Amino acid sequence: MVFFKRHALWLLTVALLLLVLLAAAIGSVYISPLRVLEILLHRLPEFSAQMVPDWPESYETIILLIRLPRVVLALVVGSALALAGTIFQGLFKNPMADPHIIGASAGAGLGAAIAISLGLSVSWKGLGAVPLLASAGAFLAVILVYRLARSRGVVPIPNLLLAGLALNSLLSALISLLIYFGQDQMHTIVFWLMGGLSGRYWNYVFYTLPYLLAGLAVAVYYARDLNLMLLGEETAHNLGVEVEKVKAVLLLVASVLTGAAVAASGMIGFVGLIVPHVARILVGPDHRLLVPVSILSGAILLLGADILARTVLAPVELPLGVVTALFGAPFFIMLLRRTGSHFTEAGD
Repeated sequence: MVFFKRHALWLLTVALLLLVLLAAAIGSVYISPLRVLEILLHRLPEFSAQMVPDWPESYETIILLIRLPRVVLALVVGSALALAGTIFQGLFKNPMADPHIIGASAGAGLGAAIAISLGLSVSWKGLGAVPLLASAGAFLAVILVYRLARSRGVVPIPNLLLAGLALNSLLSALISLLIYFGQDQMHTIVFWLMGGLSGRYWNYVFYTLPYLLAGLAVAVYYARDLNLMLLGEETAHNLGVEVEKVKAVLLLVASVLTGAAVAASGMIGFVGLIVPHVARILVGPDHRLLVPVSILSGAILLLGADILARTVLAPVELPLGVVTALFGAPFFIMLLRRTGSHFTEAGD
């Protein structure tokens, strides 16, 4: 454990790079991981002049235009959900908090369901109506929850949780109504809600990546404040933390991360719940290390789940949200049983 904590970032980075090569290699046309590496290196100016391509041109098309966008999007979405979960668990001092806790995910789901039900065809920068309305729904849901929870200039955590629970129930009911009345689009809505990365190309990556980079910058900047807030809001305030400001900024960042991830991939559970838990057990509660470890771990988890979704019943592809739940729930239960009380303590 001490060795992993000391070298966690390097070990996770190496594991992630190996998994990327494996994920790009797997498909209806198998291309060896070594060949994938050669194709990627050949695109770099430092290597292109020294390498003579000895592979079919179609391989480059498959890797660069079809598989790599999906792989990179899996990394971005997994990282975003894991980072959002880390922020929520740190703010709420609750190891059961996850990215869907204050309505961002349900808001995104409702926005997507509306776009599908109405057959909207608007687009922006190559993105269709579904991800655009999903993003808008997530943002509006978060603003509404924050306004409902605000009392006398502050936002108590219990109020926030209750408002999020109430709004989640309402939005879920509205999604169910859309599914019930939109029989023709029912399959499309349900399939989107189950989550997946099929048919996602570079435009989805370029849309989602800026949110992740901005969220990472904010989380790193406020890592020390998050550490102090684990001691309690009053203690953090006495130590110089602007508690309400930090809370508002981090809640907005975590919710926008969730909305962007859900808009790109649909509903994917357990990543934002499990990853911060495991990362906290492995490297401790210091957010200066916990944040980058969670991001790398989330990317690894979701990319691994996507590989399973593509290969377990190939050529049929399983919904990604189903895979994360099927493997995530038993793993979470096993983790709880093995770690016992220390599990909760690690998250405090």
